[in-house]
Amino acid sequence: RWRGPMRRGAAAAALLGLAAACLLSRGFDPRAWLRLLLPGTLPPGLLLSDAELARYRGAEGEPGLYLAVLGRVFNVERGRRHYGPGGAYSGLAGRDATRAFATGDFTQAGLVDDVSGLSPGQMLAIQSWLSFYFDNYDPVGKVMGRFYNEKGAPTEALMQAEAAIGEALKLQAESEQRKQQFPPCNSEWSSAKGSRFWCSTQSGGVKRAWAGVPRQLYMPGAGSSGCVCVRSSGPPWGHPASDRHHGRGDLDDPRLREYKGCHPLAEQCVLSP
Repeated sequence: RWRGPMRRGAAAAALLGLAAACLLSRGFDPRAWLRLLLPGTLPPGLLLSDAELARYRGAEGEPGLYLAVLGRVFNVERGRRHYGPGGAYSGLAGRDATRAFATGDFTQAGLVDDVSGLSPGQMLAIQSWLSFYFDNYDPVGKVMGRFYNEKGAPTEALMQAEAAIGEALKLQAESEQRKQQFPPCNSEWSSAKGSRFWCSTQSGGVKRAWAGVPRQLYMPGAGSSGCVCVRSSGPPWGHPASDRHHGRGDLDDPRLREYKGCHPLAEQCVLSP
């Protein structure tokens, strides 16, 4: 009979399968068994506790180098010089330190997964980092705790975080649209001449076919205004040329105010000190 490597391998696999069945019948955790057999690998979708994740900080004798963002665990071995012992971001390894990705606080108090109270911009930073790790590193599972329960299902905390990111993305899109409609002015100030605001076809970093005229833009809830350039001819923003309009561009937008002492249609406004 053939007793070569293939036959012996098949027998070994059968024996392992029988052993696993026996262990499972006694309530043995198959994840722990798999980690004993393959200490450096974890299959995608594995659920880790905080204590288990803490074993993956890349030190000698430890099974790997992992970190987590919003409960998603990534193998960052290829970035060892950054995340491994002695690396600039070694504090992120072996834990979910989502908050630190937004705040830059790498103290023990800041290396936590609590994202409550963060600003929309900070939530966008977290979303950006999460996308970065999905694009550059291998996801290996989830960490049970704040964002995923013991079955791997999203928690209320994760749904709240995702809703906050969604709202931040909406605000970002609105801000970008507003910048296209009302590009920021060029500005300068001196104690001798005062303030000068002016518009050009590239002011505010927005390239366009029109220069516009300076106006103060007041947003609801904001306590101050900013100088923006406003189209002074053609249809209002978002209206096709075929619509009936007064040909004044966006000059009649209720959020705008003219600068006192400046001509309404001047591309430059100088305010004396």
